[in-house]
Amino acid sequence: MDIRAQVSMVFHLDKCIGCHTCSVACKNIWTDRKGTEYMWWNNVETKPGTGYPTLWEDQKKYKGGWEKQGDDLRLKLHGRAGGLANIFFNPYLPTVDDYYEPWTYEYENLFTAPEGDDQPTARAVSMITGKHMEIEAGPNWDDDLGGSPFYAKNDPNLGEVTDEERQQLNELERLVFFYLPRICNHCLNPGCVAACPAGAVYKRGEDGIVLISQAKCRAWRMCISGCPYKKTYFNWSTGKSEKCILCFPRLESGQPPACFHSCVGRIRYLGVLLYDAARIKETASVPDAELVAAHRAMIQDPFDPAVIAAARANGVSDAMIDAAQKSPVYKFVKVWQLALPLHAEFRTLPMLFYVPPMLPVMAAVRDGCYEIPGAGAAGLAPMLTSLERARVPLRYLARLFSAGNEEIVAAVYRKLIAGRVYMRSLRVNDVSAAEVHEALSQGHTTPEEAEAIFRLTALPTFEERFVLPPLAREQAIEPVMDPFTRKAEGGFGFRKGPERGW
Repeated sequence: MDIRAQVSMVFHLDKCIGCHTCSVACKNIWTDRKGTEYMWWNNVETKPGTGYPTLWEDQKKYKGGWEKQGDDLRLKLHGRAGGLANIFFNPYLPTVDDYYEPWTYEYENLFTAPEGDDQPTARAVSMITGKHMEIEAGPNWDDDLGGSPFYAKNDPNLGEVTDEERQQLNELERLVFFYLPRICNHCLNPGCVAACPAGAVYKRGEDGIVLISQAKCRAWRMCISGCPYKKTYFNWSTGKSEKCILCFPRLESGQPPACFHSCVGRIRYLGVLLYDAARIKETASVPDAELVAAHRAMIQDPFDPAVIAAARANGVSDAMIDAAQKSPVYKFVKVWQLALPLHAEFRTLPMLFYVPPMLPVMAAVRDGCYEIPGAGAAGLAPMLTSLERARVPLRYLARLFSAGNEEIVAAVYRKLIAGRVYMRSLRVNDVSAAEVHEALSQGHTTPEEAEAIFRLTALPTFEERFVLPPLAREQAIEPVMDPFTRKAEGGFGFRKGPERGW
C-alpha cells in the first residue's frame, strides 16, 4: 500500500440556498486583481443549466479529463504527439465568450454629467478592452432557471431524459432546480497536472492540494483544456494560469478556506482522507458503472492498524492520522456512502464529493390538503414513495454524480429518505413503527446511523464540520503543534510578483 493523506471536501446540496456568499468571499480575497476579473474560483450554478463556462460538461467540445484506450488511460486532449502539435495552438480552449466578458459601469457619469433635459446613464464598459459593450452573458446567467427555455434546455445531462420528464421539470409553478457550488476538486488523477508541458501544475504530497507554480508556468494553457471541470483559468495580464488553491495559507494557520467559513447554509465539510495511491490507475480504469465503488474502495480505513503503519511509513504524521479518524468527509463518503463525486466518468478521481439534494415529489392540492397521488392507496407514508414519485429524473442525477449508474444514486436517496422518516417518527410522531422499519430496511441503515447522519447534517458544530489537520509545511517547527500559535510562519503570497516571459 502507498497510503497518502488528502484534504477533501463534502458539499451537502440539500442545504445550499444559492446565496453566492461563498463566491463573493473567494472573489474578494483571490481574484480581485487585473487579469482575473472573469475568474470565479468558486461559483454556484443552477441545475439544470449550462454552467460556467458555458457547457463545461461537454467534453466533446473541450476534451477534458481521461478516457480508456483498451486497458490503458490517456488524456482526451492529446497524446505526446498531439501535445507537440497543439503546443502553439490549442483548439479546445474556452473563449472569453464561453465565460463572459467582465464589465463595470461609468458610474462617474452619474455625478459629472452636465445639467440637461436627459437622464444621465452609466454605460457598461469592458474591463478587458476598456470600450463600451453590450452585456450578453454573466458568470451565472441562468441563475434560478433564468432564461431556461434558452439555457437550461442545453444542459448536457438532459441528453437521456425523455421529453415527458423534461416537461415535468419545467411545469409552470412547479419548476425544479437545485444549486451546485463548484471549486477545484483537487483530484487524485488530475488532468491539469498531466496536460501541463512545463510541469508547472503539481499536487502537494503532504495534503494533496493541486497548485500551479507561477515561476514555471509558460502560458501553454493545456491545463485549462485538461481540466474537465474548467477550474483552471488564464490571467491575461500576467500571462500565467491560476486556480483555486483551497486557501492553503488559511489551512496552514488553522482556518478553513474562505468559501467554507463564509457559507451561510453551512453545507460545506472539510477533513482528511487516507487513500492508496498505488491504486489510482486501477481505479480510474474501471468501467463507468463501477467508478464510484472503486473510488470508495481506494479510500482507506484510518482506524486500520495496517493502514496507519503504511501512512506513518510514508511520513504521514500522527496528527494527520488523528484528523482522518475524526473527518466528517470520511463519514459521508466511506462510512455512510452518501456523498458522490461529480462526473466520475471524467476519471480524474475528484476529492470533492456531493450529497445530492432531496427531491420534490409530484403532488397536488385537493380540498386544501397537499396530497401525493397514489401514496395512500399503496398503504405507505408519502415519504416512502418520494423516490419513485420524484420530479427530478434519477437518470439526470446519475449523469451528474455516478457516471450514469442509477442504482448508486437510488441507494443514496433511500438512505436519506430513511433518515428523514426515522427523525420524523421521533419529532412529529406521525409515522408508524412499521413504516419506520420499512424505511430503515430499504435504506440499509439503522436508527443509530440515521441519528448520526441527522446530527452531522443539521446540528454540527464548527469543529465537527471542519477538522483541520496541522499541514506541517515548516519542518523547522514541531509539525503537531497548534497552528494558531504559529500564524506568523504562514505564508501569504509573493514577496515579489512573478515575472512574465521565459
